[in-house]
Amino acid sequence: MKRAIFDDDHEAFRASVREFVERSVLPHAEQYAEDKGLPRDYWLEAGKQGLLGLEVPEAFGGAEANDFRFNAVLAEELSKVNAALPSCTGIHSDIVAPYLVELTTDEQKARWLPRFVTGELLTAIAMTEPSGGSDLAALKTTAVRDGDEWVINGSKTFITNGWSADLVVVAARTSPEKGAKGITLFAVETGTEGFTRGRKLDKVGQSESDTAELFFADVRVSDAQVIGEVDRGFISMMERLPQERLSCAVSNVAHAKQILLETIDYAKDRQAFKQPIGSFQHNKFLLAELVTRIESIEAYVDAAVLAHTKRELTAIDAAKVKWLSSQVQNEVLDHCVQLHGGYGFMNEYRVARAWRDARVTKIWAGSNEIMKELIGRDLGL
Repeated sequence: MKRAIFDDDHEAFRASVREFVERSVLPHAEQYAEDKGLPRDYWLEAGKQGLLGLEVPEAFGGAEANDFRFNAVLAEELSKVNAALPSCTGIHSDIVAPYLVELTTDEQKARWLPRFVTGELLTAIAMTEPSGGSDLAALKTTAVRDGDEWVINGSKTFITNGWSADLVVVAARTSPEKGAKGITLFAVETGTEGFTRGRKLDKVGQSESDTAELFFADVRVSDAQVIGEVDRGFISMMERLPQERLSCAVSNVAHAKQILLETIDYAKDRQAFKQPIGSFQHNKFLLAELVTRIESIEAYVDAAVLAHTKRELTAIDAAKVKWLSSQVQNEVLDHCVQLHGGYGFMNEYRVARAWRDARVTKIWAGSNEIMKELIGRDLGL
């Protein structure tokens, strides 16, 4: 079925993203995996092509598109390469961007956004802690007032772009007695004394993504590093998590769709018992089911993208598309591996990497169990 949410401007943008991918990404994709991270050249080239500032005002060098469909196009095209690219890029351009655009002062915008757009200032967001996981309200990192400064102590883990980021948005507890209402966001920059990075984490998949542990030992920052209002950080995170979850959903579907299309081609070419394996009724019926399932979830996610573009997407609807898209993604890719037989378990085959890379999508941005809990509460249960 023809998708109805994109117009000529979106498709023109898609063509420019594809050109960027073909010229600047695909020739280096294997190197990214070997290096376990994206080089600065990737970010600088993406910035030069105008891919990092879709939500940034024109006054600071951004596109100020005010249309999440452009974000979705970028995520889809990157997802066709692998699952790590839209994750790393999205953390910077989809997830951190709203914090820096919507919550900062004019001085902070002028200090950070121009370099954010060019890729000279790479960003990450540090919410998750070793003991907390999806429970953001239980974070233990603290920021204590000391004269004119804040002193941050604690640690974060599973931070995408954490190894290479120049600026990290850090959630810390500033008023312990207030619980979730006592959390503040801080911008901690590379080189700040007491801010160190642990090992680059050895993950099951998504080798191209640098995921790190971060440590804060008496890190001193001024009020000029506070993002938004003091003690309102948890609310700020909750307000922006729907976009993060929607970004995940877009990538989940595009990633699975691409590998499914490649699997269909494989099923046409691979011979068994003197005929293409796709001609066997079981495989033919299975592929028919998978294509229909992908198109169905794609339509659901498209509806969510359009709702978000109109500022109508609720946190509950974002939770629904996040968990369902990751569930479908993993189911489809598991079948794709099976259809490839033994080759599906070989790292040299894209289907194997995709299957491995996708598993985390049921965990990050709030586990699927947390998503269902949120949906269940909304039902009054």
